Amino acid sequence: MTTAEIPPPAAGTGAARAEAVLSRLQLLVTRKLDGLLQGDYAGLLPGPGSEAGESREYRPGDDVRRMDWPVTARTTQPHVRRTVADRELETWMAIDLSASLDFGTARYLKRDLVLAAATAMAHLTVRGGNRIGAVVGTGAGRVPVETGGGFPWRRRRPRPAAVPEAPSVVRLPARPGRKEAQGLLRAIARTEIRPGRTDLGELIDMLNRPPRRRGVAVVISDFLAPAESWARPVRKLGVRHDVLAIEVVDPRELELPDVGVLTLADPETGALHEVQTADAALRARYAEAAGQQRGEIARALRAAGAAHLRLRTDTDWLLDIVRFVAAQRHARTRGTTR
Repeated sequence: MTTAEIPPPAAGTGAARAEAVLSRLQLLVTRKLDGLLQGDYAGLLPGPGSEAGESREYRPGDDVRRMDWPVTARTTQPHVRRTVADRELETWMAIDLSASLDFGTARYLKRDLVLAAATAMAHLTVRGGNRIGAVVGTGAGRVPVETGGGFPWRRRRPRPAAVPEAPSVVRLPARPGRKEAQGLLRAIARTEIRPGRTDLGELIDMLNRPPRRRGVAVVISDFLAPAESWARPVRKLGVRHDVLAIEVVDPRELELPDVGVLTLADPETGALHEVQTADAALRARYAEAAGQQRGEIARALRAAGAAHLRLRTDTDWLLDIVRFVAAQRHARTRGTTR
């Protein structure tokens, strides 16, 4: 399988780059993922259906577990409630585009992987009248960000001045059809990342408001916010929906290279720190702390019952998605869960 390449940033407007990236991504996703979910579901739950339908009089042989007791009490005749199978799927994505996502030291920026993951999810779920929508967090407030120095290996694009009046969360309504899904992806690709940190817990909670029919909820983030701030909203989301958490990681977030003194800039707060990476003990402590952080993220997602997919900026993201989808299909055919 060939490596999935995201086009590098091109000269010109952000809209032109968004179109180039999406065209390439959609071609890759269509070639590698097409058909993986065809026939995968007739309804969201096995059996005759889960959506309440009309009531009718009880007949011998009907399942007594479907008795409609309120109607039975009103009419004094036993009634059962018919159910309707869910033939259409509604997918909502919570997409974190905090300033920490505008970072990458390997083949891609983390925000490129966010767009790639959103494109793959749209392709896998939008068919047969299925709908897809999104809420996008874009940072919050005016925070000074150091644009000079920083990591010698990081690739950064010039950022416009922060606009405090702009909304920190953009809601894109769920609509059916591939054309609408492509419009949603273009809107995500053109979203400007603002300084500051998105409240990930609040962003995820927006998928529960207003209450929606059972469907699929996808959370795409680097999950760098403290786990206690978003773990409960993910658990709440998993009560009604199938939840997929896509974690975006850069290798420099897991370990530091030995490159001497570095001046590190936090893209969300603007704080500057000088670090002596030649210190082997410091690098070991950094790697240990990063491992503990990622372990805490995995445990919180597992406790919430969410499927967990990790995408790295230094690996083939498309191959990772293909393997994940294949594993999910295999688990369903064997009757197991995540």
